[in-house]
Amino acid sequence: AGSSPPSPFPSPPHGLPRKPPVAEGGGGAEEEEEESARVFSSYPAVRRVSIAVDETNVLPGALQLIRTLRPQWETERVKTKLFTEGITNKLMACFTDENMRDAVLVRVYGRKTELIVDRANELRNFQVLQDNGCAPNLFCTFENGYCYEFMSGKALGPEHIRESSMFRLVAQEMAKMHRIHTNGSLPKPCLWHRLYKYLNIVKTEFIPSLEVLEEEIHWMKEHLSQLQSPIVFCHNDLLSKNIIYNKTEGHVRFIDYEYTGYNYQAYDIGNHFNEFAGLNEVDYSLYPCKEVQLQWLRYYLQGGSGAVSEEELESLYVQVNQFALASHFLWACWGLIQAQFSTIDFNFKFTLYCSKTPKVSMHYKKK
Repeated sequence: AGSSPPSPFPSPPHGLPRKPPVAEGGGGAEEEEEESARVFSSYPAVRRVSIAVDETNVLPGALQLIRTLRPQWETERVKTKLFTEGITNKLMACFTDENMRDAVLVRVYGRKTELIVDRANELRNFQVLQDNGCAPNLFCTFENGYCYEFMSGKALGPEHIRESSMFRLVAQEMAKMHRIHTNGSLPKPCLWHRLYKYLNIVKTEFIPSLEVLEEEIHWMKEHLSQLQSPIVFCHNDLLSKNIIYNKTEGHVRFIDYEYTGYNYQAYDIGNHFNEFAGLNEVDYSLYPCKEVQLQWLRYYLQGGSGAVSEEELESLYVQVNQFALASHFLWACWGLIQAQFSTIDFNFKFTLYCSKTPKVSMHYKKK
């Protein structure tokens, strides 16, 4: 993963500039917020309901929201389902139809998640994706969350995204998302700002030293920026359960847009490849081999049709595997923050996570 990518820079999928802008800096929080506000200023305000939902007891607040959003529903006919796989939020579905075709999802923000998630930006990104046919309808926001349309289908598991027939759909949907342009300009990637932000929140007793890790980020930024990966509209958190497969319609859609935003193309793909190893029981031997990666990347670059050269395929492969290292670093910091503040029981194996990326440490030592 430490070698330099072959030249020239690969042809990007449909609609992406061949010579994308390269961010010289990560951008501070104020600069990022100003850019985000400018990009998304054309979207209407989302309906707001003045209700706060108890994170530890979602049902009463969820039913109160439903009475506001669906006044025609008879309360005694409303069924609920609490989803238990969330890592940072609580999620409950409210519905009257047995098949959940009319379900309203109530998403309650987890404790202290505002430290790692820009909630205003999340909602704007939701609107962008909805406008481009990539997200369900957003119904309203409330004091500590929002309500949106249920997306029919099956949430995938790690075993599904490793299947060729399924990862073809995932690659094509990611290419579609990466082609989204909000106003013709491309903001700076969010990666570096997030890394520095997370690092500043982590308790110092959990890490070697801030200076060492800041040097590591500085090296990553200097090296990865030179790869000239296009800056595109990314999901940034495409683990398997964030992919919904609709068998009837034969497509997949992505959910959970907390970390969505402009970022490096290769980061989004590399981050997804890391998720092949699973979430609760991590097995890095399941990280896709080169043959599988090249097949996935070919689907991505084709976007459903068109020829792809071996040169551009190999170049993107090298970029993706280098950016996958940045993904490991970011989620390690994220995991420490979650362990410090979250009330949701999630066993984040930080030691295992680091031990399974020896190439990262070896590469940095060589540098």
